[in-house]
Amino acid sequence: MSTTKIVFGIYADDDDLLNGVQACNDKGIAINEVYTPFPVHGLDKALGLRKTRISDAAFIYAVYGLTVGSLVTWYTMNHDWPMNIGGKPSFDWGHNMPAFVVPMFELMVFCAAHMMSLTFLVRNKMYPGCPPQNPDPRTTDDKFMMEFLTDDVEAVKQILIDTGVEEITVKDA
Repeated sequence: MSTTKIVFGIYADDDDLLNGVQACNDKGIAINEVYTPFPVHGLDKALGLRKTRISDAAFIYAVYGLTVGSLVTWYTMNHDWPMNIGGKPSFDWGHNMPAFVVPMFELMVFCAAHMMSLTFLVRNKMYPGCPPQNPDPRTTDDKFMMEFLTDDVEAVKQILIDTGVEEITVKDA
């Protein structure tokens, strides 16, 4: 039978939370998850989180949007509905392209923003119908919580108490 427990430590202040994270890092105790009501400056570095790749995805989505915008303007101006407007040659997209810079830019931004938002929601399991993953709803208002998966509950409790925790909850894993 496994003795692994889930320990939750709830803090009232973000500075106390950062001190708790630092104390856990100093003692070599692994933190499973941290829940906060707002972004805490320096928490990602204290937890040792890697840089997110959402900016790389945004670039790919922007290139996709620009490509679609370019293809749509080429297709309509040169293939589907060529028109002679003011003597401009309709067979050459390169000469007509400056007139379509704004729509291509707007489609690029549209694709990057919307696809990046969808990627964020799916990656973090926050899409509609997904069950909530937050174990304590107070962390969406004004509390900060650390979650541990541990066999040594007493050591974790002692660190939490030493760093000013308000409440400790222990559950079976």
